[in-house]
Amino acid sequence: MFRPNQGEQTSADPDQHDRTPFGWVARALRIPGRERRILVQTAKATLAATAAWLLATLVLRLPQPFLAPYAAVFLVEATVYRSLRGWVQQVGSVALGVLLAAVAGQLIPWQAVALATVVFVGLLAGSWRRFGDSGVWVGVTGMLVISYGTATEPVLLGDRLLETALGAAIGVAVNTLIFPPLYGERLAVAAGRLATALAGLLESLSDLIRREEPPDDLDELLSQAQDARSQVLAAEEAVGLTREGRRLNLRRGRPAAGAHHERPLRTLIGLWPAVSQLLVAVRTTAGRREHPFEYPWPDARESLADLMHHLAGAVQAVAAVGEPVELDECRALLQKLEERLVTAEEDGVPARLGLGTMTLPARLLVEKLEER
Repeated sequence: MFRPNQGEQTSADPDQHDRTPFGWVARALRIPGRERRILVQTAKATLAATAAWLLATLVLRLPQPFLAPYAAVFLVEATVYRSLRGWVQQVGSVALGVLLAAVAGQLIPWQAVALATVVFVGLLAGSWRRFGDSGVWVGVTGMLVISYGTATEPVLLGDRLLETALGAAIGVAVNTLIFPPLYGERLAVAAGRLATALAGLLESLSDLIRREEPPDDLDELLSQAQDARSQVLAAEEAVGLTREGRRLNLRRGRPAAGAHHERPLRTLIGLWPAVSQLLVAVRTTAGRREHPFEYPWPDARESLADLMHHLAGAVQAVAAVGEPVELDECRALLQKLEERLVTAEEDGVPARLGLGTMTLPARLLVEKLEER
């Protein structure tokens, strides 16, 4: 059944502070996002379970068709791809559980021993990775069949298989045909948050570099870096889920699929290695009081700080789809710094080494932004 993903956020909303059930329903009805998706998926699971039960009881007249609605509910998954994959896994695991129960029922005359054997063997077999999360149903199905005393009745065993296949098929059909879930808005949210985190980190580095003396305490900067890293991981998860959500999805061509936000978000994710290298370079240079690295000279630091400031603005602009990303000032400052590394012999080798360790990651950032 659909389970909301941790970290998924609701769109901005003036009533977001309202935590009451009425506020939650109001957001679900008015704003596309997490609440609406949960409401839609819950309604779809209810529809699938009811349809499976009615079809099994009124049309096929199967006795005790509890597996049909159960399978239907659990196949209304977070993505269409997971539903189709889950259908194969669940039908396979239930079939194996029924087969184990049939064999145990024929060979073991004592019900308790047969039940223990089926549960033990079924849970072991269900741990095979191909069964995924449905593997537990090998042992559980075998246990239920033995418990109901139907292990030696081929007709009832066939009913169990038919119920499961029917319920799973209805669950898949409902999830595939009725508002199949998409997660495009997560990309926009993730891009905005990651851009803000990276830009904030670059601005902090800019302020730090402008100081006359390197600070002794970099804990606040490290905390910002950890927050940015968390946003990178959240962005990678959003990209993965959104791409999976488009697989086999009848609505994948719609704006809600988020295809136009994927490239900017991938660009932002690709900036993180260079930003982290820049952070390490600043920490190394600021934390050393001896050779071979030395804090750069004030005018060199001023140019480098200006570069960090302009890079922060460029990073923030990447998240705004369709907005231009200005890099001319960044290129000019970078060229100025690189010329200084070659020509300013009066800086001394240690200061030039310190400047070089910070200039190289900045060059990588500019190149990544140019390749976006």
